[in-house]
Amino acid sequence: MKAHVLLSPHNVDELYFTGKNTVVIDVLRATTVINTALINGAKEIIPVNTIEFAMKVSGNAFGGQTILAGERNTKKIDGFTLGNSPLDFTKENVEGKSIILFTTNGSKAIVKAKFSENLFLCSFNNLDAVAEHLVKMNEDFEILCAGSNGMFCIEDTVCAGKLVRKIQKLKNEIVLTDAAKASLELNKSFGKNVEELLKDCEHGQKLIANGFEEDIRYCAQIDTLNSFGVYESGSIKLHKNK
Repeated sequence: MKAHVLLSPHNVDELYFTGKNTVVIDVLRATTVINTALINGAKEIIPVNTIEFAMKVSGNAFGGQTILAGERNTKKIDGFTLGNSPLDFTKENVEGKSIILFTTNGSKAIVKAKFSENLFLCSFNNLDAVAEHLVKMNEDFEILCAGSNGMFCIEDTVCAGKLVRKIQKLKNEIVLTDAAKASLELNKSFGKNVEELLKDCEHGQKLIANGFEEDIRYCAQIDTLNSFGVYESGSIKLHKNK
């Protein structure tokens, strides 16, 4: 079992993921939002990589069971029902609905990894659930950090390091690439207080400046969600134990 961490989606092309097991992480805030929405009863999340495609997909939807959600520069897009705050994806707002989601980084990273054999969504909120599933699979896997506009961001990599560490505790025989080892070291140095990490990181500072400090508190919670999203055939649904 081998673990590799990609520090940005820009380091590889779509075909790189063909046949691979991939975990996408976008702590602030897409994967946190997706897992929250699914656990609160959303039917599915449809990630898109452009606002124009989001509008096109929503134009083909029927009735009121499909909603547009997403952000540009942290703020809700004009004409969209929801933004990208996990606090908005309550049971009341999302239960039974399909959600078309565009975000600056996270939805694009998921779409880029769409050719993966298995594609899972992870955040600080559901590390245990993802780690336990990967150990059961006992196969090589990639962790794709969504980053920020193609650049490295510390919070996603620390989350990747926490995931790798949890897997190490469950399984002794795991091989780490250099990038996976680096994520472990960053977790050791910066992962002791996740809320402080998120407040201090560049994207966290931007969220605070735009009034989303409560989102940071939510995104910093460890293992409050007991499952994760799985991407298949264009949409993300809640993982169900078989």
